[in-house]
Amino acid sequence: MKKTEFYKWELLVWLWLAFFFNQADRQIFNVALPLIKADLGLSDAQLGLVGSLFVLTIGICIPFAGFVGDLFDKKKIIGISLLFWSVATLLTGLSVSLVHLVLLRSLAVGGGEAFYAPAANGLISHYHQKTRAIAMSVHQTSVYAGVIMSGALGGYIAQTFGWKNTFFLFGGAGVLLAFIIFLRVKPVADLTPKLDSAEQKQFIKQSFIAIFRNPSALLLCFAFFSMVFVNVGYTTWMPTFLHEKFNLTVAHAGFDSMFYHYIFAFLGVMSGGFLSDKFALKHNKYRLIVQMLGLLLAAPFIFGMGQSENKTETYLYLAAFGFFRGFYEANIYATLFAVVEPPYRSTAVGLSAMFAFVTSAVVPFVMGYLKPTLGLAFSLSAMSVVYVMGAISVLIVYVFYFQKDSQLKIAEP
Repeated sequence: MKKTEFYKWELLVWLWLAFFFNQADRQIFNVALPLIKADLGLSDAQLGLVGSLFVLTIGICIPFAGFVGDLFDKKKIIGISLLFWSVATLLTGLSVSLVHLVLLRSLAVGGGEAFYAPAANGLISHYHQKTRAIAMSVHQTSVYAGVIMSGALGGYIAQTFGWKNTFFLFGGAGVLLAFIIFLRVKPVADLTPKLDSAEQKQFIKQSFIAIFRNPSALLLCFAFFSMVFVNVGYTTWMPTFLHEKFNLTVAHAGFDSMFYHYIFAFLGVMSGGFLSDKFALKHNKYRLIVQMLGLLLAAPFIFGMGQSENKTETYLYLAAFGFFRGFYEANIYATLFAVVEPPYRSTAVGLSAMFAFVTSAVVPFVMGYLKPTLGLAFSLSAMSVVYVMGAISVLIVYVFYFQKDSQLKIAEP
């Protein structure tokens, strides 16, 4: 195996681990919500506010992260962001008030995590060209592993040793990984244009033009929003939903709420990546069919998970929702990158995520605010409509715009 061939998979290992902590550090807060609520004397709306500000911070920061990811050394961006959010996670364990949670969790962790995805996906895209969808599918599985592990281990530690120790453990491990990434990941000079300040401003302007005049990119951004909208509500409140509805312990609810969903999402994302790469050999637009079916088929199970009165049936809904969600997630960037020129791909990731996270930021707060009156079951089921809207947007791209906007004729870097 050639050196470059080996390195592109080694790189994927380190990025997989970084993305693992990116997602685990997000979810440990949601798993520990009942314990944090009792310890700090917070209301459901206040806890939802912390979650909403976290998502909003990511949404505000991530377009800047996209520009930075296209203009500067992606290795440094990945390492610094991992170190920053890990230190903030560790310090979150010292929180004694709502203000501390907002500053450390919502602003510091959210701001640090925002800079990871644009740079990481740009780096994967550079090294994995013929294996892009499968590489990004593997990278995406770290999301599922991170959420499952935080639900299982994080819930156990929080319940047994106190919620603060969960943040100390996950934050400390992330700091260690950041130093390993600084040692092992290589900078890629030809992905970092040498531009002066005037040229950087022009580059940013061209990035906006390349994306906002591209109907396919805009509609795919809306589809991504539909996934993020539902995921934000699901990951924030599903552990509490199971804890209260079926009288599960915090550790049990934290594990069950994530395990059944994400283990099948793992199967779905690997299946979706394999099918997508296979169909793309005939035509790249067939990736969109896999995405559309993923969103459309997941919708009825999202509705069912909130309405079911039986625990086993609820878990079956969680699993089916996860499997079809994986079909969509396997192709998020493979389809977006097919309609966006290589120099602007980190920027495209940033702008797409900005729209998705800023508009989804209100979800945790609204669900917490409505919880005493309408209940979590209503809110969870209602989110199925958003997935259907996302599927329609992908269908519109497939039928009307993809052929025109596709950048397949542009040489890969």
